[in-house]
Amino acid sequence: MVKGRAAHAVGLGDANYRLAFCVANRPALNHYPTLDCMMPLAPGELTHIVANSSNHWRKLFSVYAKFLYQLDAQPGWPTRWQDYRDQYLLQAGSGVALLFSEPDTNHKAVHIIAGKTYAAELGLKGLTWLDSHFAISPERRLLVSPYLDYRQLSNEKIAMLTALIHRYQLLGNGD
Repeated sequence: MVKGRAAHAVGLGDANYRLAFCVANRPALNHYPTLDCMMPLAPGELTHIVANSSNHWRKLFSVYAKFLYQLDAQPGWPTRWQDYRDQYLLQAGSGVALLFSEPDTNHKAVHIIAGKTYAAELGLKGLTWLDSHFAISPERRLLVSPYLDYRQLSNEKIAMLTALIHRYQLLGNGD
């Protein structure tokens, strides 16, 4: 969290998330532009967002689901990441969130800032840049990664991001 600002999570997904991507934009439809709390997606809501907004959101949700499958697919998940995306991503009990607010590093979760530009806008301090794409603050469970887009967060970079989370043991036991 940037010093001097109140911690108030706003976004889509599980309010008790263990991992969240933080993005600078929101879907420009329905109540999403004025959302001021955490809200889990209802079954079929992700499909509604994708069908009624730009292709950007389809790509974002798809890359997020691919990342989660590579990071730590759970027993009981569908065999395909596409089915997980469509049936479970960002729903209550999923353990993940898409935040439209800045990260609350007091929350015992991994926060991934989607994009260097957004990280710069947030004025985050204490990050160690590992290369031109990734930065980390392990003690705050905070990372910066490329944006959730196929070209920016490619399969190779998804593998790098998952390796960082595992190397620094950011998703601890039961945290």
